[in-house]
Amino acid sequence: MTPRLPKAELPVELKENMIKQLGAVPENVEVLWHSPRVTQDNLEFGARVGAWDAVDPGLKSFAHMAVASQVGCSWCLDVGYFQAQHENLDLARASQVPRWREAEVFTALERDVMGYAEAMTNTPPTVTDEQYAALLERLGLPGMVELTAFIAYVNLATRANVANGVTSQGFSDAYEIPLANRSGTSVGSTA
Repeated sequence: MTPRLPKAELPVELKENMIKQLGAVPENVEVLWHSPRVTQDNLEFGARVGAWDAVDPGLKSFAHMAVASQVGCSWCLDVGYFQAQHENLDLARASQVPRWREAEVFTALERDVMGYAEAMTNTPPTVTDEQYAALLERLGLPGMVELTAFIAYVNLATRANVANGVTSQGFSDAYEIPLANRSGTSVGSTA
């Protein structure tokens, strides 16, 4: 699939910053740049969300990838797996997020976070009182607020990418461990 909107030309400084961060210009930024204000606000808010620190970054990374897998955002899975490498997460474990229910590599807390992420992503959401209470007990009040807001933001980003036709750019193609998808096959740059 190609983006449903043509890519806009980014300002040189923004393009250079993106290349420094990711090694390439993200297609979703090029697509959104047709509205620079929306793009700038999205990038700024995304950076703020990324700076929140009440919840372990690995838990949030797994939550993000679980949402991306459920929504079908191959771009988010690709860049999420790429970022997992840079957050020093175990790539063998991170590669299994799309099939976390079958994989035996996750802790009980990680499973509960990914289950919560999927329950929030369902339409309508299917979060239960028990599910919420169990995470609240382990994460505390600030952590639960942060995780919930983080997952909500990730839903905005993944759904926008899917609607705009943005797909994987191959950020994670160089890794020896392929990223699994929900059906157990690799999610390469063509997914």
